[in-house]
Amino acid sequence: MAASTTSPTPPGSLRRIVAASLIGTTIEWYDFFLYGSAAALVFNKLFFPESDPLVGTLLSFLTYAVGFAARPLGALVFGHYGDRLGRKKLLVLSLLLMGGATFAIGLLPTHAAIGSAAPVLLTVLRLVQGFALGGEWGGAVLLVSEHGDAKRRGFWASWPQTGAPAGQLLATGVLSALTALLSDAAFASWGWRIPFLLSGVLVIVGLWIRLSVDESPVFKAALAAAAEREAVAGQAEKLPLVAVLRHHRRDVLVAMGARMAENISYYVITAFILVYATTQVGLSKQTALNAVLIGSAVHFAVIPLWGALSDRLGRRPVYLIGAIGVGAWMFPFFTLIDRGTFGSLLLAVTVGLVLHGAMYAPQAAFFSEMFATRVRYSGASIGAQFSSVAAGAPAPLIATALLADHGNSTPIALYVIAAALLTVVAVACAQETRERDLGEIAERTADRPRVGADV
Repeated sequence: MAASTTSPTPPGSLRRIVAASLIGTTIEWYDFFLYGSAAALVFNKLFFPESDPLVGTLLSFLTYAVGFAARPLGALVFGHYGDRLGRKKLLVLSLLLMGGATFAIGLLPTHAAIGSAAPVLLTVLRLVQGFALGGEWGGAVLLVSEHGDAKRRGFWASWPQTGAPAGQLLATGVLSALTALLSDAAFASWGWRIPFLLSGVLVIVGLWIRLSVDESPVFKAALAAAAEREAVAGQAEKLPLVAVLRHHRRDVLVAMGARMAENISYYVITAFILVYATTQVGLSKQTALNAVLIGSAVHFAVIPLWGALSDRLGRRPVYLIGAIGVGAWMFPFFTLIDRGTFGSLLLAVTVGLVLHGAMYAPQAAFFSEMFATRVRYSGASIGAQFSSVAAGAPAPLIATALLADHGNSTPIALYVIAAALLTVVAVACAQETRERDLGEIAERTADRPRVGADV
């Protein structure tokens, strides 16, 4: 492997950068997951009160899915400017957009107050959330990946990934505390607004930390090299999107396929399960929320361990463990939940999230290592977010519809298994990226046919 073109970031600075990325992603995922939990628990009554309860839940999850539809647009816009202007500036903007939209949801009048305008406004704010999150993920994981060295990149880059379970933990914990302290009537009347309004405070903290970090040294070096090439050639570089489609089509398809099982299984385990456990099995909202809460805490703890293992074994082997494991767990998962006890529900959710972590942990380094620096934000974001439209976006909606049509969990389990098979094929077709040097990839010229090849 060629020597790196940039010096590794000192450990103290790297830890500060990891903290900035983690706190920012935690806040953004808190905002995003809070909506999903509220959609499963109260939005069907507040914004779609004239519908049958299960139909209302479907409509509520439909607005939930709208947020995913905006994520590819966010990936394109943030990826373009992130590759042109830098990772840090775009991360600050994404945090402001996400936090502002979430705070506004907490102030939103319900259907009882303004009629059909309420779900329309809810949908618009959900679109803003999705747009912001579409740009957040790529920038956060790249900022860490590009500061670290190849030997421990999987470990360090997995920490921004823990922002997802941390955000889930925070969102579910706040909702769980409110449902425990408030009556159903009080929670439906005003209590549900509190977690959304808290986002305003969290964003202030996140901005203060995120503004304190430096831009990626790998990006700075690539930007300087690009400026030199432009001066010599007398013409501007191709747009990042054009370069991605020209040189990284296969990498984008691999990333999209790799995301299918990871994305679908996560939203079935954490969002749809709140519907299944309460309506099909008859468990209380509090019981279901507590199971997701504890499972998310375990998920948070195991992600860095899976990331470290990917530094030893490689990204592909660890990813495949997760994909195969999630597929194999689906029938036991629903069998345990159908027992109707808190212990069996907790075991089902926790094991599912541990196996999911084997995919999610190496994903940040894996996707970062596929793309050249000047198109890395665009490439990683496009691969990750375009797949979310077909994967995470409709997952709770499809699972709820399958439950309504069949009345049992078998088709839902088969749905996740099919996604797992697709991910296994995609990852099996990928090249191992563990030994790639991000700085050396940055030095390859734009007209080389395989900028993402092994180095």
